[in-house]
Amino acid sequence: MTLLTELTVAGIRDGHRAGDFTAVEVAEAFSASVAGARALNAFILETPDHALAAARQADADRAAGTLKPLSAVPIGIKDLFATKGVQTTAASHILEGFVPPYESSVSQKLWDAGAGMLGKLNMDQFAMGSSNETSYFGNVLSPWRSADGSNAALAPGGSSGGSASAVAARLCPAATGTDTGGSIRQPAAFVGISGIKPTYGRCSRWGIVAFASSLDQAGSMARDVRDCAVMLGVMAGHDAKDATSLNLPVPDWEGALNADMRGKKVGIPREYRLDGIDADIAAMWDKGAKMLTDAGAEIVDISLPHTKYALPAYYIIAPAEASSNLARYDGVRYGLRDLSDGAGLQDMPAGEGLQAMYAATRAAGFGAEVKRRIMIGTYVLSAGFYDAYYTQAQKIRTLIARDFADAFSRCDVILTPTAPSAAFALGERSADPLAMYLNDVFAVPASLAGLPAMSVPAALSADGLPLGLQIIGKAFDEQGVLNAGLALEQRAGFNARAEKWW
Repeated sequence: MTLLTELTVAGIRDGHRAGDFTAVEVAEAFSASVAGARALNAFILETPDHALAAARQADADRAAGTLKPLSAVPIGIKDLFATKGVQTTAASHILEGFVPPYESSVSQKLWDAGAGMLGKLNMDQFAMGSSNETSYFGNVLSPWRSADGSNAALAPGGSSGGSASAVAARLCPAATGTDTGGSIRQPAAFVGISGIKPTYGRCSRWGIVAFASSLDQAGSMARDVRDCAVMLGVMAGHDAKDATSLNLPVPDWEGALNADMRGKKVGIPREYRLDGIDADIAAMWDKGAKMLTDAGAEIVDISLPHTKYALPAYYIIAPAEASSNLARYDGVRYGLRDLSDGAGLQDMPAGEGLQAMYAATRAAGFGAEVKRRIMIGTYVLSAGFYDAYYTQAQKIRTLIARDFADAFSRCDVILTPTAPSAAFALGERSADPLAMYLNDVFAVPASLAGLPAMSVPAALSADGLPLGLQIIGKAFDEQGVLNAGLALEQRAGFNARAEKWW
């Protein structure tokens, strides 16, 4: 029999229903894999008891004939989702030890569907990063190694790097991620898995630690397109607790999967062909267009003229929202409270002592990247610069959304690379924030426009590292994105995996 940890979400679900194995056997196999791969640092907290309890319930449900959509499927949860009774930190020191008394809407949907939790996955602190190097709990390592002989530890991408690494290393069949400016798609591309960010509002944000509220969106990460559709079908849906939640029915995305692209038009944006684009990326992009042509699609040239302004606009809007959202972490109600200068604080007038406690707590509790973005956001929202920066960035955002609307009058989906390069070595870009921010250059425009977008593994670089292609769709057309992703997946035949070293 195939190793249980090699099975996909659909494979586990269907095999369990057929009686090929028990859910307990699945939970125990994946829990053992998690425990044996701590060198990857993909999990901040392991929860084998949660997975085992859900597995026992799944086996009981099978005996009773009351199976649920994700019965017997253990998954990983990004540590941005509040989990009742289980520590939730956003990979930060300031929330270390915080145990929520409530469950996020998305994770509750997953538990209601029968899934079990293997643990809380590591990530960039407060979802701010592209390499998973900003976590208070240490770097996540990619399971991949370059074939260039360097044997350097590689970044798994960010911010959902723990999710990506865990799925690629077969520590869990699927995981939740969040995507603000590419944080599902870029790590998926770096480790050779699939990941989808749905239309903004498809998945509730309630109970997810906020970074940038107008951009944050939960999505699914898994080994293939079908599994992403299965997971997203459970995670999505209207939530009265989230004012931005879409009050729309959730389609049967898995049931409607179809790789036949006949009659569909695929747009290739000329602005994404950046000067000096990596040769491997350019070749994969051309190959992807050919694969979709073979599936029956027509390739059309399109223009997204404001693309070049997307990244600077994003790095104004996202930090501005972050500076507001992170103001709540002050050491008063929950999380870290720094009283290292306690004697001095006690001698101060009440107001001054409180301000000093705020400052000491935030200085100790936030990492360097989080502080950088808070400072940028506070600056662009200040009275003298609001119109010059924040208002202008919002105007650019509107123009980018308009570009996409115009492009979709000529095509059904858009094909681009997911990231401008393959995975890079840990530490290689951490000293240069601008170089790090450029990792999101292809992913950010869809986030600013609130559109569904997906990364699918399509090729290996010259150094033997995964490369991903991105499909961007019209608002609410997750089905079109998934179908195009399936067409790419079937023709790319990507089945490479990292050789185990951990």
